[in-house]
Amino acid sequence: MPSISVGEVKPGSKIVKDVVTPLGGILFTKGKIILPRDIEILQAFLIQHIEIEGAQEENKAPETAKPVTKHAASKPGALINESQLAKSNSPLHDEYEKMLALIKKSYASAAAAQLPILELRSQLEALISHLKDYHILKFAPRVLFDQDYNYHNAVLSALTSYKIAQWCGYPQKDWMQTAFAGLLHDIGNVKVDASLLQKPTPLAATEIEEVRRHTTYGYQLLRNVTAINEGVRLAALQHHEKIDGSGYPLKLEGSQIHFYAKIVAVADIFHAMTLEKAYRKAQSPYLVLEELLAESFGKLDPVIVQTFIQKTTDLYNGTRIRLSDGRHGEIIFTDRSNPTRPMVKVEGTIVNLMLERELYIQEIIA
Repeated sequence: MPSISVGEVKPGSKIVKDVVTPLGGILFTKGKIILPRDIEILQAFLIQHIEIEGAQEENKAPETAKPVTKHAASKPGALINESQLAKSNSPLHDEYEKMLALIKKSYASAAAAQLPILELRSQLEALISHLKDYHILKFAPRVLFDQDYNYHNAVLSALTSYKIAQWCGYPQKDWMQTAFAGLLHDIGNVKVDASLLQKPTPLAATEIEEVRRHTTYGYQLLRNVTAINEGVRLAALQHHEKIDGSGYPLKLEGSQIHFYAKIVAVADIFHAMTLEKAYRKAQSPYLVLEELLAESFGKLDPVIVQTFIQKTTDLYNGTRIRLSDGRHGEIIFTDRSNPTRPMVKVEGTIVNLMLERELYIQEIIA
């Protein structure tokens, strides 16, 4: 079969045989068109050769490299979940990575140039066209590099904000604008010292104040951007406000906060806590939902939070999960009054997570 070195692979090439990782998982399936981000993924998994349509027969070589004793990523700071990669060959992931690359480029130039808002909208629409395949508790990026955390948070917050706006029954005209609000809510970070955003240790009081200025920086950057409405700008300014007035930067209360900002606040907190960072493990999405519920008493909009929890945990019986103690099982019953703590069947035994509070669902497998 025609094979080519990964270093020679060009975006747009078509894979003609499944690409298998050194541990035996399927990384990319036959027929996939290679995107620029896919080349980084291949390198991260130490894949040396793949079989590409049109490649010369004489370039044939073994498909995968043997594992080495060093970290399995070719770039420092690559956080890779192979179990997620095995199930991430989808148009949704392809469009997600295009959106990620575009928002990364847009953020990089935001302080000096106008945002390419029409290009952003076009790619956002392409991504949202696959929204039916986006399950908030199940979806994970193929590869997460430390330095890309903020961009992943932006794209995931866009998708989740769009869904929340739908679920809460807001007018359709607000759905795309709410997605823009999620995508651009942290754009003010481009004017904050990057070392503060990546700092793994607690910030000093002066550093906290500087980081908090990202809200006002964001509003200023979006003030003259066309094709977005005022709600998007206000979401950048207000997404850290709390309904009891304890938030920042203006200590607004309740109805003073735009509903886009209330939606984005929920999406942002969820993804900030469930995305893995170099210095902090990703938290269980189910525990994060419970923390959001606690925050809905005086901090976050309770209707938005309760709707978010009910919709995201609306899983069919038989959904396979992994518990916090490492055991695998399946959901057999969900009490809608306690949706984050269903009954699960594990090794022939029924585990009631309402009673066994020390256990929780760590991951949805399928």
